[in-house]
Amino acid sequence: MRLLTLSLSLMCSVWTLAAQPARRVLVVSVDGLDQRYLEDADRLGLRIPNLRRLMKEGQWSRGVIGQAPTVTWPSHTTLISGVGPDVHGIKGNRRPKSEGGEYYWSASLLRARTLLDAVKAAGRTSATITWPVTVDAPVTWNLPEYFQRRRGGDMDVRSIESKSVPADLVKRIAAVYPAFPREWMEDRNRTMAALYLLKAVQPDLILLHLVDLDSEAHQTGPFTREANATLENIDEYIGQMLAALPQGYTFVLVSDHGFEKVEEEINLGAAAKARGVEGVRAMGGFVLASTPAAADLLRELKAGGGHGIGREIPKEELARYAPDLAGAAAAYESTPGVFFASGDSPELRSKPHEAGNHGHWPTRYRAVYAAWGPGIQGGRLPEISQKDVAGRLASLLGLPFTPGPR
Repeated sequence: MRLLTLSLSLMCSVWTLAAQPARRVLVVSVDGLDQRYLEDADRLGLRIPNLRRLMKEGQWSRGVIGQAPTVTWPSHTTLISGVGPDVHGIKGNRRPKSEGGEYYWSASLLRARTLLDAVKAAGRTSATITWPVTVDAPVTWNLPEYFQRRRGGDMDVRSIESKSVPADLVKRIAAVYPAFPREWMEDRNRTMAALYLLKAVQPDLILLHLVDLDSEAHQTGPFTREANATLENIDEYIGQMLAALPQGYTFVLVSDHGFEKVEEEINLGAAAKARGVEGVRAMGGFVLASTPAAADLLRELKAGGGHGIGREIPKEELARYAPDLAGAAAAYESTPGVFFASGDSPELRSKPHEAGNHGHWPTRYRAVYAAWGPGIQGGRLPEISQKDVAGRLASLLGLPFTPGPR
């Protein structure tokens, strides 16, 4: 009996759920959708009837805990690979300066399998709309996240078109939605692309990345009037997609990270330099000490107060949420409202470049997961890891998927 139980456990752990009926799935990622927007919708006075419908009728997690760094490109890759940045290799939005500092545009940079690989291997179809790390991905209809110019969260359409698959995909969508090929790709025309795909080709898996909320929360802060209004606008887009959802589709809502208000930036590197100490590494919402001397300095600064140094991150948390940082001598979160700046500025304190930011330690906030559609039993799910989402999506698709290196 014990061997049988172990065998069943192993089968479930790799999400091999062939008995599950195959569905087609539309995944909508709302960048920067902190769980608190949903949990505190009444307190915030949010007019989001479609999101409320998902919460009422579908499965809705009590929160999703990410992996460090909690930024867009690594998090979106974890969502569809089931592994953290230490395995899939996307360590930030941009590559290190030693590698040129460009964005991680191409799927050829991935070191792990993704759901897009599994869909293709099963002979099924997929589509992506400005999903990170999807240039050259094994996608049937692809409008990848690629840009040479930005305007907040908007990306120039011509750059995306230059990498699209098929090459005339923008023209095909424009034939149905004439407003689609404007200069900038916004959530409005991202939604047009999703509606086109749902009506014209109906892929087995659609990955849609909406960006406007993240952009607004950076500019004005999370949970502000402006950010709330942006989410209400996104709710209208979600309503359009729900209304157009063909029979046999499941709608899944996800996000990549939470958001925090920023009132002050503190450059701990400047404090370390003034004391002749090396090894202090600012990581946005947390700071690492790579040497014992740097760790001693951070403890001293924390004890003295005034440097925005909050909770010390236990070693077991480093190993769990950031395995490649587990060797640090010490790590600390920032206090509320503080973001740790990096750079060569000698100034210890400065006004924030942005009113809101992410990149905090994963347990600081929660992202979201919800699923809605035929056969989805409503109710609250427990808190889950961001690494669990790929397995849940594979189960909905009726695909075997084992997360791991390529």
